[in-house]
Amino acid sequence: MDHWALALQANWGITAQLRRLDGEYDLNFLAGSGNGVGYVVKVMRPDCEEWLVALQIQAMDHIHAADPTLPSPRVIAAASGAKFLRLADATGVERLVWVIEELPGKCYALSAPKSAALIYEVGQVLGRAAKALKDFQHPQLDRDFKWNLMQAGWFAAELDCISDPVRKALLDRIHTEFEVIKPALDALPKQAIHNDANDYNILITGKLGAPTVSGLIDFGDMCSAPRICDLAIAAAYLVLDHPTPEIALAALVAGYQTVYPLTAQEIDLLWPLLRARLAVSVVNSTMMATENPADPYVTISQAPAWDFLESHDLHGGLLSARLRTACALPVVDGADRIMRWLETERGSFAPLMGEDLRDTPMGSLSVESSTWPQNPLHMPLEEAARVGEEFEDNGRIWLGYYHEPRLIYTDKAFRKGPWKASDRRTVHLAVDAFAPAGTPMYAPLQGVVFVAENRDTHLDYGGVIILRHQTPQGDPFYTLYGHLDPEFLDRLKPGDVVKKGEKFCRLGDPTMNGGWAPHVHFQLALTTQGIEADWPGVGDPDEMYLWRAVCPNPAALLNLPDDKVRYYPTDKGEILDKRRAHFGGNLSLTYTDPIMLVRGWKHHLFDEWGRPYLDAYNNVPHVGHAHPRIQAVAADQLKRINSNTRYLHPAQTAFADKIRSKLPETFQVCYFVNSGTEANELALRLARAHTGAKGMVTPDHGYHGNSTGAVAISAYKFNKPGGVGKADWVELVDVADDYRGAFRRDDPERAQKFADLIDPAISALKGRGHGLAGFIAETFPSVGGQIIPPQGYLAAVYQKIRAAGGVCIADEVQTGLGRLGEYYFGFEHQGAVPDIVVLGKPIGNGHPLGVVVTSKAIAESFDNGIEFFSTFGGSTLSCRIGKAVLDIVDDEGLQDNARLMGTQLIAELQTLEAKYRCVGDVRGMGLFVGLELIHSDGSEATEICSYIKNRMRDHRILIGSEGPKDNILKIRPPLTIESADVDMIVMVLDSILAEVEMGASDAPRDSL
Repeated sequence: MDHWALALQANWGITAQLRRLDGEYDLNFLAGSGNGVGYVVKVMRPDCEEWLVALQIQAMDHIHAADPTLPSPRVIAAASGAKFLRLADATGVERLVWVIEELPGKCYALSAPKSAALIYEVGQVLGRAAKALKDFQHPQLDRDFKWNLMQAGWFAAELDCISDPVRKALLDRIHTEFEVIKPALDALPKQAIHNDANDYNILITGKLGAPTVSGLIDFGDMCSAPRICDLAIAAAYLVLDHPTPEIALAALVAGYQTVYPLTAQEIDLLWPLLRARLAVSVVNSTMMATENPADPYVTISQAPAWDFLESHDLHGGLLSARLRTACALPVVDGADRIMRWLETERGSFAPLMGEDLRDTPMGSLSVESSTWPQNPLHMPLEEAARVGEEFEDNGRIWLGYYHEPRLIYTDKAFRKGPWKASDRRTVHLAVDAFAPAGTPMYAPLQGVVFVAENRDTHLDYGGVIILRHQTPQGDPFYTLYGHLDPEFLDRLKPGDVVKKGEKFCRLGDPTMNGGWAPHVHFQLALTTQGIEADWPGVGDPDEMYLWRAVCPNPAALLNLPDDKVRYYPTDKGEILDKRRAHFGGNLSLTYTDPIMLVRGWKHHLFDEWGRPYLDAYNNVPHVGHAHPRIQAVAADQLKRINSNTRYLHPAQTAFADKIRSKLPETFQVCYFVNSGTEANELALRLARAHTGAKGMVTPDHGYHGNSTGAVAISAYKFNKPGGVGKADWVELVDVADDYRGAFRRDDPERAQKFADLIDPAISALKGRGHGLAGFIAETFPSVGGQIIPPQGYLAAVYQKIRAAGGVCIADEVQTGLGRLGEYYFGFEHQGAVPDIVVLGKPIGNGHPLGVVVTSKAIAESFDNGIEFFSTFGGSTLSCRIGKAVLDIVDDEGLQDNARLMGTQLIAELQTLEAKYRCVGDVRGMGLFVGLELIHSDGSEATEICSYIKNRMRDHRILIGSEGPKDNILKIRPPLTIESADVDMIVMVLDSILAEVEMGASDAPRDSL
């Protein structure tokens, strides 16, 4: 037992193994007692003064008295009752030694993900700590040392240690900013603060996907200062490496505000203080690295600090507006007064369009109500010029809503990332007034021209004017008028006065207004800080808490009630409540937080707020959501007739001919039904009619539909808790899974061995008197885990089934129609030809449609005098849609696209398999792909799979999960998916797998 372990035992009565933790000055040891209780032994540097230890101990005791549940460590008294002792080290040098309890978890810096919810909780913990310390007093709190942020200006005198002139200039600017705010900082009240809540002094624990703050540690830098310094120090470290620092800061400050409310003036100091803290950090670490080049601790955060300072020059004014709004404070000083004044003046402003707008009709361009544009990812100018044409009425004015989410903003400038499914700005921040080009406009109130210019790029404002106004109390605000005829540039310039009621501009036509249908975009803003002349006309739906405050409803300036022009999207919560009230409880919803989807295009989907999602899951829209050719076919046929198969129609035989052209010649007869379920039910009847037997063999965990007969052959359903169990006429065989099954990939005979499992199943059915009607399987089991059976398996099974008198049914709902890339049907890969092929779901691209195709002989056996008829199966509408789907696959090369994109996807996923321990297997073909997730012992990682699926959704990617233990990610997009979308899937999945490995790590904390 080493020296300090013996000292711990002798003085505290604790027997433990010690492990050294990292630290800047002192010795810290993690002491594991063996009984599940842990301690941290703190051995101070030889020259440490007693007051520093006493200060920390008194503060920690004070916190626990004020807030007993706050997660900070408790001090463990020695056997003598003393809170710290002076003990000699192994060399005889005396040191101050004290012991605190070990808190669970790992450092925030080593945890993932750093979600807004977690950062919000960090803010709450920091607020609670500061609140607990507000009345703590100690004579040494007024410390004069480098980490006191009130004294941060010292780094300016040390800038010669920075050799890079660009970096030196950056730090000099930060120092200037600090000096500007110093008087305001000095005027704030001071209190005891932690002063070092960096990302290594905050501990996080909790299960994957549910992290929580478990500790605030290391009170060694305590001092007396304004509490905003404490929050700014924490903020400086929490934003490092964060992809959206402004959102992280809003979450942190909002959490703090709930327990220890800040003033607007304090919040305004956060950003310059944050930058000053990072400047102090990089200058200090540069100086210390010069003195101690071999010590990695002194430079541990230098690189991310420099990266942040050089990469994130956020506008302090706009950031303050964001933080104020997150704390429910006025977005700028005077904002509340401006809104009160506008309310009192409502009805007295000059009419913008020269007439009273109270009875003017509204027209909605929302995601829910409108199909503008047809392609939500691209809108050509010719379509933009016709936007809203359905609302036109002989030149009368109509209004477009404020706060309305729209998909018409398709330009890359509206995206906030590189992908088509990246977050984008969709929510309209103005009121539109549509009227003929040339319509004059009049100033609602007097203003000074702030901006007058022509922005003539694609789908921009065209001619735009911004006026600055002032209330009688002297509070400034602004109005913007966009999509104008730029002729005003000959008359107006910044600084000019526009009087109330003055005709000062007119609407432009599409050749001069950015390409839009003639209208004015009329917007109010309470500040221009951070946006100046480049106003966003639309906002991110997830940031509307900010943009509603910066750009509130301008209805008052139009002499209109707010509710007339304010748009309210359908409330997802209300829809969810109604669904729960009026739908069966076993009708499942995907995701912890369900999505409400209202539009789709190709392989992208859009919710009620216009948020885009990459659809990497839904195989039903085989050729893409909302395909124009299918729209046209459906509309055309519904204008004509929608009849059934009791009447002749060429669409029926044309569809049958198209299907048969994709199958071997033995397939001569088609039956059209409404779904894959109905198709499988019919396939069972065909098999029984042909063989005279009843018994069926099917792989375990298969799924073939939700009718009584289909459920009976779907172990995925009947073996679930509460399921009906296996019917007497059904026999299950193992899925031919050569990753987890009885026979693995290193066995060259595995295909035959899996096939041989059929023999006892056949014997069992015959032994019970059912005989063998046939074998049915998803050719590649999907719900079983995206399984690709070893080649030759199905051919061997079919041989055995036929030898025993049965027929072979291939359920190709998941794998048919080109999804596999190399093969149009899965049975082709297996070198096997079934007797019956079942198609469903994708063949209708969302229209309810299923098909059964078989031989003449089997059809004749079924033709027993009892009519087969499906009212809507084989309708003229269904047949035209089904043929269109097959034609599109051919005409647009979608099978080849499935091959190319699938090859790219699988290759990139295999790089993740090699990189991450939790990825056990990557398997698939074309765009039928599975990723099996495992624990370190190889067992099925169900909770990891659930976490990843929900996190992918957070990143706007929809995937599924399957397998008996639901541990296999299922990637099965529409066949239109593109190379960039594959890259997005893999890059996002890579980042989330990194979160999993970091979050699941049980590595102990390595620093204090």
